[in-house]
Amino acid sequence: MITLREITPDNFRAIIQLSDTLDESQKKSVAPNVVSIAQAYVNLERAWPRAIYLDEEPIGFVMMALQDDDIPEADQPAYFLWRFMIAKPYQNKGYGKQVIDILKQKAIEDGMAYWYVTCTMHDPMPYQFYITCGFEDTHEMDDDEQILKMRLK
Repeated sequence: MITLREITPDNFRAIIQLSDTLDESQKKSVAPNVVSIAQAYVNLERAWPRAIYLDEEPIGFVMMALQDDDIPEADQPAYFLWRFMIAKPYQNKGYGKQVIDILKQKAIEDGMAYWYVTCTMHDPMPYQFYITCGFEDTHEMDDDEQILKMRLK
């Protein structure tokens, strides 16, 4: 069963080491988990970092921004999927989709109207994954990343 858990002194090292499982192309698409956790620490008011577990095994990392001033006012309230990674040995097994479903449910329960994510386009996989999960292409860019959004209500 997939669960999301807080980052603690007990799982911190394991979550950081998951970044080492990614191939070089994937490392270009997602920041190392240690960087993401540091960003969460300096953005405590808006960052929501979580370890992704399969039963008792840490298999990934996800972080949402619970507020994002770059999201258009018309789409507020909205969450932003800031970081998301699944360790290489656990990819293509449906776990990523389960995490998206858990986070989507959280966003709905928290009363969000939209959910945003951006992704690089040098590898088609993140984009295709998010589209398959229900995000829609806005046809807008944020630096070199495509902006996608999902209507929640």
